[in-house]
Amino acid sequence: MTEVFLVGGAVRDDLLGKVVKEQDWVVVGGSPEELTSQGYRQVGASFPVFLHPDSGEEYALARTERKQGHGYHGFAVDFHPGVTLIEDLERRDLTINAMARDEQGQLVDPFNGQRDLEQRVLRHVSDAFTEDPLRVLRVARFAARFADLGFTIHPSTLKLMTDMVRSGELEHLVPERVWSECEKAFGCSQPGKFIEVLRECGALEQLLPEVDRLFGVPQPEKHHPEIDTGIHVLMTMNLAADMGNDAKVIFALLLHDLGKGLTPESRLPSHFGHEKSGLPLVQGVCERFRVPGAYRSLALIVCENHLRCHRVLEARPSTLLKLIEDAGLLRQPERTENFLQACEADYRGRKGMESRSYPQAGRVRLGLAAAQSIRAADVETTGLEGPQIGEKIREARIAAISDALSPAD
Repeated sequence: MTEVFLVGGAVRDDLLGKVVKEQDWVVVGGSPEELTSQGYRQVGASFPVFLHPDSGEEYALARTERKQGHGYHGFAVDFHPGVTLIEDLERRDLTINAMARDEQGQLVDPFNGQRDLEQRVLRHVSDAFTEDPLRVLRVARFAARFADLGFTIHPSTLKLMTDMVRSGELEHLVPERVWSECEKAFGCSQPGKFIEVLRECGALEQLLPEVDRLFGVPQPEKHHPEIDTGIHVLMTMNLAADMGNDAKVIFALLLHDLGKGLTPESRLPSHFGHEKSGLPLVQGVCERFRVPGAYRSLALIVCENHLRCHRVLEARPSTLLKLIEDAGLLRQPERTENFLQACEADYRGRKGMESRSYPQAGRVRLGLAAAQSIRAADVETTGLEGPQIGEKIREARIAAISDALSPAD
């Protein structure tokens, strides 16, 4: 007899009192032919997943998996009608994700996921956890997602994660899967926790050595009372999340101080020029994980220009225009708010300085609006050629910025 169960995140989030955004279902005792005959549309290459003809929700046949090689495709999948719900749930990562509800709404909880929800514990279901190295990142992501609820990782699970890292399994992860987990983590309530957990189990050193080496690197206490560069980076990420910023801003903050990891020990705690020296490292991370262009461009702009933005209150109109030009805000004004939000999070993401205001953002907005008000068609360029025309327009923009910044009579 075919049975259908609601599984995974929908069950977990409902028990946590959170809004359920999507539902996934497991079909026990069914076959691909049975589902397609009822109008379900099959998707997925490695194992059959079916989309409901009306709701579009995903229905997967109950399945078991057996590791037989490295990587995402190194599994033998069995989804014959005899696979039970318990066997399907046992292959899942965490106990809080291994619960189900039957068609009458009764909870099926063979691995005590509800108990772990109540105790705020992230615990692996079985030793099969070690068969997929991506689960190291998934647990770190759940730690970031539920950090505000007080969830912690069970010591036995953290040990498994550490053992998996030491075994070299993470080397077989494809860049797209790593980036997918990172991107989701950057949208969590405490994205810095994601990095903390990866560092604790040794994964950060393997995946993002450029970030890992920032921990323990000192900064001038006058400007950074937290001193440690890695701690500062985590503070900026969590502050940006509190400010409601999106994943692109969080990613830019993760990488904005990479250059400090290159500072010679003899020059510490000063990091003169770290903005420029960090650019090749940012580029390298983006290439390694095939980061989307919008993320890459913002990260590079923030890395190179965050200190310049902090100093705009003392900047001349020409200097402010140069920042606006170099950050690409005239060409792509839609990136302005993300750039300013990242700079503000960096400015405030320091011990004891979290509540400071950031008037620099308003000054950049004012300068940008003034520069945008000058159109090439409105500037007298008769008799001028090539670079002369550009310089004339630039002079007009500097004058407009100067007027905008001048106090009213």
